[in-house]
Amino acid sequence: MGEVDPAFIQDVEHRPKLPTTEAEGIPVIDLSVLNYPDFSSEKYSKELETLVAEISDASKKWGFFQVINHGVPLEHKEKIELASRKFFALSKEDKRKVGRDEFNPLGYYDTEHTKNVRDWKEVFDFALQNPTIIPFSPDPDDKQLKQLNSQWPDYPPEFREVCEVYVQEMEKLSYKLLELISLSLGLPANRLNGFFNEDQTSFVRLNHYPPCPIPHLALGVGRHKDAGALTILAQDNVGGLEVKNKEDGEWIRVKPTPNAYIINIGDLIQVWSNEEYESVEHRVMVNSERERFSIPFFLNPAHYTWVEPLEELVTEKNPAKYKAYNWGNFFTMRKDSNFKKHDVENIQIYHFRA
Repeated sequence: MGEVDPAFIQDVEHRPKLPTTEAEGIPVIDLSVLNYPDFSSEKYSKELETLVAEISDASKKWGFFQVINHGVPLEHKEKIELASRKFFALSKEDKRKVGRDEFNPLGYYDTEHTKNVRDWKEVFDFALQNPTIIPFSPDPDDKQLKQLNSQWPDYPPEFREVCEVYVQEMEKLSYKLLELISLSLGLPANRLNGFFNEDQTSFVRLNHYPPCPIPHLALGVGRHKDAGALTILAQDNVGGLEVKNKEDGEWIRVKPTPNAYIINIGDLIQVWSNEEYESVEHRVMVNSERERFSIPFFLNPAHYTWVEPLEELVTEKNPAKYKAYNWGNFFTMRKDSNFKKHDVENIQIYHFRA
């Protein structure tokens, strides 16, 4: 990253504490039962009931959990990890040939901001759907739409194919998880699936965190909550993800589990569940010795989706805690804030509290 720019330095109250301890508390949930062709039959009802209860408990206590035996072939994860390393090893000049900008936020970028502080990372984003349709601007009165198209580098030559296969696997896993979350809320298994049709705005991000000379002052990604429904994260063995403990507000490091995915509840689930489940703040630490790679998949609905508490979860005793908001406008505004430092915090779901 060259000389340290003051833009990377966190405010005193948000600076990381070194050293840190890794958490054993983030639940690891075994999804084996979902891999049986007849898993929904009476034969596996007890196992499925136990699994749904584990999802409910983890979602309430942590907003995060890890999944193993998830059905995603290891080879797909290994291939995209290798392709990511090859891409980020390219020169800045070559990476910027597929650079993203304010008009098309897909591609390579190395000056992203979180909470108006620059992140110590470089990223490459690509979408599940090509093209992906979103509003032209965050202005709700502007009815124009624009197409986002994933950009693909010439090297490595297998990059595009590997990425496109991987994101299809992430979509399959996300539907399994959505159904478990729906069941855990007392809803039909497919209650949330309809929000994620062929117009969904889901995307994958490849993250590279270079060694950092000021790990006590900077963060790979500053504290934030994810705006979408679910995030499915693959991380390497270096680690660095920290989750804010809901009970005491302390930052807890998530210990890497081989071939596991880390799942977190996003803002949309918080709103749809009428706060039965909560999106939790998290951040990424960097270190001075080792680079780190991670690959999150962000499950997002179609741009025309209006988000509000599900009517089945709203009662006289538990009224709706949020007013409806348009996902496309929200998403576009959040993307815009990644490119420039604003005087105020970017849009959050608390702005729509009833």
